[in-house]
Amino acid sequence: MNRFGHRTPPADVLRRTELFGGLADDELQRLAAAARTRTFRRGQYLWYQGDPGDTLLVVCEGRLKVVFGFEPTGDEAVLHSVGSCEVLGELALLDGAPRSASVVALEQTTALILSRATVLDAMARHPAVLEAMLRAVGKLVRRLTEQNCDLVFLDLGGRLAKLLLRLAEGRTPGNDGIVLDTHLSQSELAAMIGATRPAVNRVLHLFAARGLIRVEGQVI
Repeated sequence: MNRFGHRTPPADVLRRTELFGGLADDELQRLAAAARTRTFRRGQYLWYQGDPGDTLLVVCEGRLKVVFGFEPTGDEAVLHSVGSCEVLGELALLDGAPRSASVVALEQTTALILSRATVLDAMARHPAVLEAMLRAVGKLVRRLTEQNCDLVFLDLGGRLAKLLLRLAEGRTPGNDGIVLDTHLSQSELAAMIGATRPAVNRVLHLFAARGLIRVEGQVI
């Protein structure tokens, strides 16, 4: 919702995405009419690893994390998080395979859900959507490749610093610098860089002692 408490119209949400931002207003309205709107509570799973990959999700408001679970230990790795006007589910939608990871709401989240048929039709009729989808998949592959390289070549401090910088991308600095209020706990930050919560806590305190950051609960 905006600051007046009114929900952003679905077409406006789609317009702000990289995937559909190049479409004309009538096409955006067509997609918006085909979308379902759902609200998820904090901690709710939107889908599980292995579920059918037959929908694309566009975040209207809120924040989600993408996690990969390890059986039978129950441990999980947080792959990344997404927020307003970001898209999830491109990979499974393209190849029709089951979901490769689970998605969980970090806070109450409202999202648009588009069927696979609707998105494939938009890609077939609009080259701009197809090009944007290919760019999105390319970014996904590059990000996963970079994360693997980071685990090999960067120490914990380097991986955490890089993660904080990535989370800060696109945010406008205020009087106190950039504020990261991602609703990610230190355990979840640790799971994103292959570390433990105590180790991340020590590095955050080290960064704070050097005057690089200030930590207030989950806000950095």
